[in-house]
Amino acid sequence: MSATQAIETQTEPSQSLLIAQAQQGDNAAFKQLYTLHYQRVYALCFRLAGQTDLAEEATQDTFVRLWQKLPLFDGKSQFSTWLHSLTVNQALNSINKQKSFWARLLPGEQLAEKASTEMQYDSLDKLLLKLPERARIVFVLFALEGYRHEEIAEQLNIAIGTSKAQYHRARQLLQEML
Repeated sequence: MSATQAIETQTEPSQSLLIAQAQQGDNAAFKQLYTLHYQRVYALCFRLAGQTDLAEEATQDTFVRLWQKLPLFDGKSQFSTWLHSLTVNQALNSINKQKSFWARLLPGEQLAEKASTEMQYDSLDKLLLKLPERARIVFVLFALEGYRHEEIAEQLNIAIGTSKAQYHRARQLLQEML
């Protein structure tokens, strides 16, 4: 059993109670769920977005969306699995929204410069940030988050072969950086 699974197992009864209370509109219970899951949600958003500001925005958007969607959680899957899926969807939506906003305001080179000046992260995250956006997203989803290429293709609305090619490209670029 992994450390994450052990934590989930230990907190499952109390987490189930928190979920039920939050589904009924209990703000204090929702705040506790937020506290329990913030780090994991932020880490995933950061890896997908590649920027602190965008990751923070995606994390905030994820928890707003969680509050809205929480009544739909039926307990048939683990809450962390359901939240993970919600986070990926929201992070990708935030990335696309941000990209289209900046594309209207800044030429491509200025956008890349803006992104690179905001980055101060650990070595893997620094390398991930250097990858082209699509390759980075596919790499994070496949290699770090365990999604299959079929799921990634569906999520990003691309062909399965494109997902595989982007993953291969990301691996090659990372090997060259090392």
